[in-house]
Amino acid sequence: MNFKDMNLIEPLLEAVEEVGYETPTPIQQATIPLVLEGKDVLGCAQTGTGKTAAFALPILQRLAGRANKNPNRPIRALILTPTRELALQIFENFEAYNKNLGLANCVIFGGVGQNPQVEKLKKGVDVLIATPGRLNDLMGQGFIRLGKIEIFVLDEADRMLDMGFIHDVRKVIRHLPKKRQTLFFSATMPPDVEDLAVSILSDPASVKVDPPSSTVDMIRQSIYFVDRKNKRKLLAWLVEQPGVFNALVFTRTKHGADRVAKDLSRDGIPAMAIHGDKSQTARQNALNKFKSGDLKVLVATDIAARGIDISTLTHVINYELPEEAETYVHRIGRTGRAGMDGDAISLCCYDEFDNLRNVEKLIGKTIPESTSPWPMEVFTSTPEPRQPQNTQRGKNQNRRRKPANPKPAAPETKTENTGADAAAKKRRRRR
Repeated sequence: MNFKDMNLIEPLLEAVEEVGYETPTPIQQATIPLVLEGKDVLGCAQTGTGKTAAFALPILQRLAGRANKNPNRPIRALILTPTRELALQIFENFEAYNKNLGLANCVIFGGVGQNPQVEKLKKGVDVLIATPGRLNDLMGQGFIRLGKIEIFVLDEADRMLDMGFIHDVRKVIRHLPKKRQTLFFSATMPPDVEDLAVSILSDPASVKVDPPSSTVDMIRQSIYFVDRKNKRKLLAWLVEQPGVFNALVFTRTKHGADRVAKDLSRDGIPAMAIHGDKSQTARQNALNKFKSGDLKVLVATDIAARGIDISTLTHVINYELPEEAETYVHRIGRTGRAGMDGDAISLCCYDEFDNLRNVEKLIGKTIPESTSPWPMEVFTSTPEPRQPQNTQRGKNQNRRRKPANPKPAAPETKTENTGADAAAKKRRRRR
């Protein structure tokens, strides 16, 4: 099947050809016809499989049939997404696909001044891509009205829940007309996401082109067991290996991201960090340098990394394993995109074994172990129960490595009782 077989109009087919798409991905094949028919969709597919085009192309086609150039025209499509980076990425895709249609797209997000965004809104917008905080803020100021929305997209729904956006999302939904088309996309589908979907969607068509929480086959996964004190050395060693063209490194905290980037820079490896405490200008500057190749390593937290879409990203490195197993799937999905292969490497220390066990249980496979110059010293061997179904892991976690050259125990010394000691004891007994 190709895009010409999907009843797309000629301007969209020309745009698809210009951006280099040849064959629609499974999620695109399954979703585009449903959206064109006006059905609600609950879509679940791996990160990096083309979900944005799956909803953007049919949305633009539906809106193009009734184009309106009036500056006072209402917003007809809303795409809600968790982060600034992802919002910008989706906006760029809409702009590329819309090249020959003439519809007006606008993106709004926090962390920057609102005035340019407000001016763009005043000129008239057909498609609005937004993060929840800035959207609710501008709605409260009266700059945005959602009463005429025809199509609503909730992208990265599982991340919305993880990041605590659920209250903002529900606030937005209360302003939407009840009669609308709703598209709900997620890379993982935990129960709370499905519960949210049931409350938002109307008789949706469910599209699951891959097993929930599966990982792309083109991504080679590996794990290194290492003591925490040696993680910095191992990371620097890994990114200097042949074949590592660029690497996106994940940490759990903002402070950790700054520290890792600083350590790599000190070792002569170009690295920068992006996270929620960085200004939008700083984040975009780091991302642009990373995309251009001026920066070899980008260190990010999970929230800041949403929307990083680089088809030539060769490596993802989990400096710290995530506490939520689903996050692992999102992280490694940053590589192996657009049909290309990639590598996902994880560093695991003593206190991350539970996280590893949860990840392997989720993806249904054991991650192959690799060796480095800094093997873990705490255990005699890799904990045997790394199989997702094995329950013996806890018994092995307390098995410590015996020192290679144990120090001889100090000889016991006995002190002789002197005459003075004996006399003192006699006096105590008399008392």
